[in-house]
Amino acid sequence: MGTRAARTGGPRRGAENPARKRLALGARQQTHSRSPRTPSTRLTAPAEPAPGVARPDMADPVAAETPVQGPTPRYFTWDEVAQRSGCEERWLVIDRKVYDVSEFTRRHPGGSRVISHYAGQDATDPFVAFHSNKGLVKKYMNSLLIGELSPEQPSFEPTKNKELTDEFRELRATVERMGLMKANHVFFLLYLLHILLLDGAAWLTLWIFGTSFLPFLLCAVLLTAAQIQAGWLQHDLGHLSVFSTSKWNHLVHHFVIGHLKGVPASWWNHLHFQHHAKPNCFGKDPDINMHPFFFALGKILSVELGKQKKKYMPYNHQHKYFFLIGPPALVPFFFQWYVFYFVIQRKKWVDLAWMITFYIRLLLTYVPLLGLKAFLGLFFIVRFLESNWFVWVTQMNHIPMHIDHDRNMDWVSTQLQATCNVHKSAFNDWFSGHLNFQIEHHLFPMMPRHNYHKVAPLVQSLCAKHGIEYQSKPLLSAFADIIHSLKESGQLWLDAYLHQ
Repeated sequence: MGTRAARTGGPRRGAENPARKRLALGARQQTHSRSPRTPSTRLTAPAEPAPGVARPDMADPVAAETPVQGPTPRYFTWDEVAQRSGCEERWLVIDRKVYDVSEFTRRHPGGSRVISHYAGQDATDPFVAFHSNKGLVKKYMNSLLIGELSPEQPSFEPTKNKELTDEFRELRATVERMGLMKANHVFFLLYLLHILLLDGAAWLTLWIFGTSFLPFLLCAVLLTAAQIQAGWLQHDLGHLSVFSTSKWNHLVHHFVIGHLKGVPASWWNHLHFQHHAKPNCFGKDPDINMHPFFFALGKILSVELGKQKKKYMPYNHQHKYFFLIGPPALVPFFFQWYVFYFVIQRKKWVDLAWMITFYIRLLLTYVPLLGLKAFLGLFFIVRFLESNWFVWVTQMNHIPMHIDHDRNMDWVSTQLQATCNVHKSAFNDWFSGHLNFQIEHHLFPMMPRHNYHKVAPLVQSLCAKHGIEYQSKPLLSAFADIIHSLKESGQLWLDAYLHQ
């Protein structure tokens, strides 16, 4: 079909003739459409003839040569899609198909916010990155389909690099052919066993050597290691990168994050997928919500804050007070109470039940040895050590990188400007749960972690070809860069605050 003919067959908004409107109305009534606001016709196949009625291609040779015409699809422009990014209407594009997700956002299994972050934009690459059974998901999406991009419209918005996107999609196809999206179950089984061994060794230390200071301290260190490593494992399960089916990933995820850590799986999913969808995008990545109330993050946002004459904190000293209200405080003073508020407020009773089993297990195993008061001290120390470990590892890949408002860039550019790597070593891999390969993890969030180092050379080649900086640094340098970036952004805020 030529472009002009396609435009004639698919009128734009406000150009529908009465006959077509009646046809669209009938189609919506038959399919029980859920969006009466949408005046467009769904992309549906022609209806099957009733029993006993001859099919045209079998009974009539002339009819057999004439294709049966179904409802003509509605065509849209990128400008029309971009206008539907607010609270009332939300449209997005996947493989040139336009979907109205205005009402669906509340039922989206990954959470309402993560899908809303792509409203008015092309969401093809994040859709591929976050869904394992894409064929099944697309069947459920048929009821949301309202049309497609006009033939003369490009497949990408002007803000996106078409050549880079095309080559990344070829790279992803290559990665799948190489089998790098398939998990080694032995690796993850051994990893779970080593967590259980650390957890058991912590208790045995007190049981065998008593509760004096040194055994108590060793127990705290072992229990902290078990907790943080369980955190890295639940991260794998939450990304559906361990088992081939979502069901098993979700089930074991509940066990690891709920029973081994005392944290709700739904809370993690709610926050973490937003981070992956739009990393370091202010207002869309919850991991940088500490801006501007505690820290001024990123060069652009810091200058913007200074020009607005806003001063919630003495940001020019934030590289100093980070050591006090950053790593030490996140887990014991925020996460510890907020996760309970989250599950109760949202009525996530299954998550709450798993969390309760964690606390029952700790009480039954440690209170008989330590007593309640000493147990509470042990628990606080473990959370304190875990918080320091967790914050330094998770922030070393993002805080020093570009932080800005959402500029609707392509998938590769969005991820690379917000992430960096830490050099591979046996210790770095274990210490960070392979999150030292943050670039590869963000490009392929469902890839099993033991394959990151295999795809890294391919990603580096892609970046080199397109002039994109691929950052990888030593572990201690990555830690130091957190403080350096906070100091720099704080100074930028101060300069803008004083001289505007």
